[in-house]
Amino acid sequence: MSEQKRPESELRLWVSSSPHIHSGDSIAGIMWRVNLALLPATLLGIYLFGIHALRVILVTLASSVITEAILLKVFKRDTTIWDGSAWVTGLLLALNLPPKAPNWLCVVGGVFAILVAKQIFGGLGYNPFNPALASRVFLLIAFPEQMSAYWYKPVKNFLGVVTQTGASPLGLLDQGRLGELFAGFKLTDLFIGTVNGCIGEVSVLALLIGAGYLLWKKIITWEIPISYLVTVAIITGIFWLINPDRYASPVFHLCSGGLMLGAWFMATDMVTSPMTRIGQILFGVGCGIITAVIRLAPGGFPEGVSFSILMMNACTPLLDRYFRPRVFGELKKESA
Repeated sequence: MSEQKRPESELRLWVSSSPHIHSGDSIAGIMWRVNLALLPATLLGIYLFGIHALRVILVTLASSVITEAILLKVFKRDTTIWDGSAWVTGLLLALNLPPKAPNWLCVVGGVFAILVAKQIFGGLGYNPFNPALASRVFLLIAFPEQMSAYWYKPVKNFLGVVTQTGASPLGLLDQGRLGELFAGFKLTDLFIGTVNGCIGEVSVLALLIGAGYLLWKKIITWEIPISYLVTVAIITGIFWLINPDRYASPVFHLCSGGLMLGAWFMATDMVTSPMTRIGQILFGVGCGIITAVIRLAPGGFPEGVSFSILMMNACTPLLDRYFRPRVFGELKKESA
């Protein structure tokens, strides 16, 4: 007895583009893991800077998430406020603000990050620049006094944590006050976080804990942050060896300012960074060169992390174009 054939109408042939194997990751899963990775720096910032830091974080988060919800409604887009992306933007922006930043500055920053740097371009995945960094640079240019007049230094003692006002380490370096800088700050202070600075940038230890978690979960890779940090260390190290009385050591540069926060959490943004390994390494090297130049050259801004990442964000399409991998099965062009 011959095998009965299936009717032609029941035959199905499914054709789809690669990839055919799903990793199980989702936008929401990735974004909430990034939020979780920022938790050590966030909690330590609140511990060191107190109620003011908590206020800045809550106000910035609220303004970012509420702005996203309103704009999604206005633009008639699917509600995605629970995918975690707006929360990452708000939290990163808050961690880049002074501990005593006024409420109105937090609100302006949150609205700018979501409206101008994200949703106007079409939302998540279409923004060419990191929204939190774009907002921070906007605030630095538009309100330089407010972005630099609310520093204070947390000092731990047997009674807990007290605060003292003063310039940040990079601020002292930019002003040429190296004697005061080296007398007032130790590398252990920079590593732990008991120095002046933005809420989430002061503790290298807390940021490395979060970065280690992201590497473990394979949310980020080493190419951008390592090439970024190594480039800064090499350039600043050369100047330090030439004139240690004028320039700070590369260890100081690695542990101060927003370099660790920028290298591990903002330069690695999937949307605004290159896709290929060589492109990512060149991206990190470019960030390192620009950061070192801004820090070493006298100018209006002592820090170059935000500017460097945004400038390299603009180069990402070129890096993706010229360093894209060869299509599987494509033959190399023979030279004439």
